[in-house]
Amino acid sequence: MRLPTLAAAVTALALPAFAQSTPDLGDDTVTTFTLPNGMDAIVIEDHRAPLVVHMVWYDVGSADEPPGKSGLAHYLEHLMFKGTDELEPGEFSATVEAQGGSDNAFTSQDYTGYFQRVAADRLGLMMKMEADRMRDLQLDSEDFLTERDVVEEERAQRVDSDPGALFAEQRNAIQYMNHPYGIPIIGWQHEVSQLTLEDAIEFYREHYAPNNATLIVAGDVDPAEVERLALEHYGPVEPNPALGARLRPSEPPQVIPRRATFEDERVSNPYVIRTYLAPERDPGAQEEAAALTILAQVLGGSSQTSIMGRTLEQDEGTALYTSAFYNGTSLDDTTFGLVVMPVPGRSLEDAEADMDRMISLLLEEGIDDAQLDRIKTQVRAGEIYGRDSLQGRARTYGVGVTSGLTVEDVQAWPRILEAVTEEDILAAAERLFDPKKSVTGYLKRPEPAPEQAQAEPEEISQ
Repeated sequence: MRLPTLAAAVTALALPAFAQSTPDLGDDTVTTFTLPNGMDAIVIEDHRAPLVVHMVWYDVGSADEPPGKSGLAHYLEHLMFKGTDELEPGEFSATVEAQGGSDNAFTSQDYTGYFQRVAADRLGLMMKMEADRMRDLQLDSEDFLTERDVVEEERAQRVDSDPGALFAEQRNAIQYMNHPYGIPIIGWQHEVSQLTLEDAIEFYREHYAPNNATLIVAGDVDPAEVERLALEHYGPVEPNPALGARLRPSEPPQVIPRRATFEDERVSNPYVIRTYLAPERDPGAQEEAAALTILAQVLGGSSQTSIMGRTLEQDEGTALYTSAFYNGTSLDDTTFGLVVMPVPGRSLEDAEADMDRMISLLLEEGIDDAQLDRIKTQVRAGEIYGRDSLQGRARTYGVGVTSGLTVEDVQAWPRILEAVTEEDILAAAERLFDPKKSVTGYLKRPEPAPEQAQAEPEEISQ
């Protein structure tokens, strides 16, 4: 069955595309333009090798699914590799491979992305195929059922067979009581098994449109030629004029601490983990997120330079592993977390007390200047390394813009990180570490059952 394209007659189609170089914010090889049908584009020049990474990012993820349809965004990602009106099922990836390239896709809470890495002179072919499946995907019941089985098996392997993944899924559901970030990207098993072909088609028609997508091209390209190819291949694709705003339910204020314990025989190394709701990076206001990014490294980054690593792992020898984590690139509030995995024989209650002690140590004694300088150097090196590859640079911009940031925000981020001070970090920590707003989880093996007392024998009649 061929899916009809949406009829669209919007004034914007009469306007010419425009291109402009972004201001010099640390990466003057980036050019942006917008097609008349609303599709944004980012071109990243990198002439070190005759290669190109071609990506299309859609502003839709698992947090945008209809209630009761969890896993739909990820499931549609799988279906996008089926046939179109021009390509047979599997022909897309086979064509990329025949050109000596590779392709894949990914789904998050906030976005879905598709990419190919090929020789630079194959860019037009990649655009032609990606534009074709943007609005002309063809699905039938056989494709649907086969791929649903694949997704269910993927969940069984990645989640159901891994106690850590099951634990994370349950903690997320406790963390977000109302916001859809509490629903797993891969979906709840009982809902995935009930997804229908009509669900997938409706979701596809609404969200897969040029005015809900960003094209990112990185590599040995000329921006003017990229724009010409984009106009040729993506330009004729009709937008969805009925596309609505991304409205999501908000999370109510947390007023009491939440706790969870997950026991599983397969757990080899028990640990305690605590998370707090934390602000995401906001366009034009990334300073708080930058302070939290450095805070995570100060508390639980390297085992040699972080407070928890140096103290609990190195000096005291009470922990096998410690960590702190924060990722601000999300559309809505994210989380800041800490982990302590105690040495054998040490309880999770002791490990949690160690965690609290490290937070108090930070707030009471502050951060050593030399330590902060080393950590900021590590963070800066990580940013540089992450942008060194074509795919890394393209992904940095893709994640940023689909999380609500602008190109300028993405480019300003390294300098904002560099400007973070000790005062900024401690102030952010004071706001963050409210015990009433925490979720603490224990992952461990079940306690051995106490030996049953031997029962008195009943009287036996002859």
